Amino acid sequence: MNIRKILFFFLTAAVNITAFSQVGGNNTYEFLNLPISARVSALGGNLISVRDNDLNVSLTNPALLTDSMDNNIALSYINYFGGVNYGYAAYAKNIKNIGVFSAGIHYLDYGRFIRADEAGYTDGTFGANEMSFNLSYAHSVLDSNLTVGATLKTIYSHLDSYTSWGSAVDLGAIYTVPKKELAFAAVIKNAGRQWKPYTAGNWEKLPFEVQIGLSKKLKHVPFRLSVIYENLEKWDLTYVDPANPVLTVDPLTGAAIKQNNSKIFGDKLMRHIVLGGEFLITKNFFLRLGYNYQRSQELKIPEKRGFTGFSFGFGFKVYKFQFSYGRAVYSIAGASNNFSISFDINSFYSKK
Repeated sequence: MNIRKILFFFLTAAVNITAFSQVGGNNTYEFLNLPISARVSALGGNLISVRDNDLNVSLTNPALLTDSMDNNIALSYINYFGGVNYGYAAYAKNIKNIGVFSAGIHYLDYGRFIRADEAGYTDGTFGANEMSFNLSYAHSVLDSNLTVGATLKTIYSHLDSYTSWGSAVDLGAIYTVPKKELAFAAVIKNAGRQWKPYTAGNWEKLPFEVQIGLSKKLKHVPFRLSVIYENLEKWDLTYVDPANPVLTVDPLTGAAIKQNNSKIFGDKLMRHIVLGGEFLITKNFFLRLGYNYQRSQELKIPEKRGFTGFSFGFGFKVYKFQFSYGRAVYSIAGASNNFSISFDINSFYSKK
């Protein structure tokens, strides 16, 4: 497959569906954007440009599937906020000369709620949950330096007596430069539609998004930096809080307050950026740090910012298992805890 044809394919797909794009809070099935892997959570909430033997990470970019993931199993569990829990389970299989496949289920459980009317009278409880059944495929071309992949998602949502289902597809690509330990990636996420709305005639859009990113391992330092640019399809991601609007006029003098255009531009740019760094301490132990500027700006409290937007974690290998932990600070009120484990079924069978 010619690289120009591949790039043209991704560019055309992005242009054709950009018109349908929205940003968080305006879509249905927003659970699809939650960071699943503990490693991803520790690195700021996104990682699309590191292709190694980690099946849990492949959910962010299907092109991250590798031949070495054959017969691998990955499990993730996230203790979120307010009794909400979600997780992911996946299995991968490599078929020689065809490519790598993986099947997985992504679920989210909101817990139990008290059913009550507008007057406050209760009538039992109800539950709410959402899930996505995923089938992914990846294939390497151009002497294995370029890998392309796709994930088909069948999505089901149940909120009390309301149900909805839809489907979406992720398209991903990653190009690696092994000699420079450098990688470039691009992903088109959640391009699809709702087939059955919660209420008749009320159709909602999916959280479509285009992302690009790069990762680079430093030459003389055991450190890998990853930079992801999210929401390529929309420039302005700022949110104006009605309770705390930006002052454009001095309340005392009535004079116009001059806006700092450079600061405004920098703020809009940084809302797209997710930074992550991995310290490769040994072959079996890793430390991770991340920063999500948009999360920090949207959830910070001006009087007491704390570590909102920052994340950290670690990973290690013991026996035949690979463990990861990630903690992401969303506000001074709390943080999420992510746990992941993966292992190779083949490693439990002795070689003849």
